[in-house]
Amino acid sequence: MILSLQGCMAAGKTTAARYLQQHATEIHVSFEDNAAVVQKVKERGLKKDVYEDYLEIQRLYILHEIQRHERVSRYSNVVMDFGAEEIEFYTLDYPKAMGKTWEISGPLKRELAMLRECMPDKILFLEAEEKILRQRKEKDGTRSRRFFDFYVQSLLPLKREWFRGREDVVFLDTSHLTSQETGEQVKALVGKIFAGV
Repeated sequence: MILSLQGCMAAGKTTAARYLQQHATEIHVSFEDNAAVVQKVKERGLKKDVYEDYLEIQRLYILHEIQRHERVSRYSNVVMDFGAEEIEFYTLDYPKAMGKTWEISGPLKRELAMLRECMPDKILFLEAEEKILRQRKEKDGTRSRRFFDFYVQSLLPLKREWFRGREDVVFLDTSHLTSQETGEQVKALVGKIFAGV
């Protein structure tokens, strides 16, 4: 079974994934790592705000995610730090967040069909109040989060709507949880999901 940890930037997703890695060793945790794709995009000079470039960028991300899914498929219970559902959402909705009316589904029909074969069985969506997200962002000196304001104002509303429309999503509000409590609650929820409770 594959479960994806999903959610708002600064909601505690990576913290929860690390907690699971340390305290639920029976689960294989797959961390998001797009460094190779970012490097390819940079080397080729592709730009997200150019239509043809955007399509090519998303092809690279989709292929990368398919390969990642293949690598984790040999494990019994897997938690993914973002999964195929994130790539699908971003591919289709990022242009909308930029105010573009680009046709995406047609040109990427084949790639999206392959990506949808890699969807998780369940999604655990971590969210928090906007003021809490901003406080956590300010305290986190390890990441630049230059994308944060655009994300919160333009992309996050689309993302919440997208995932609330799915039946395979469980939501956890981490607004008033410490990092430790977030890890503990995620571990408990993941355990119940894998047990079929």
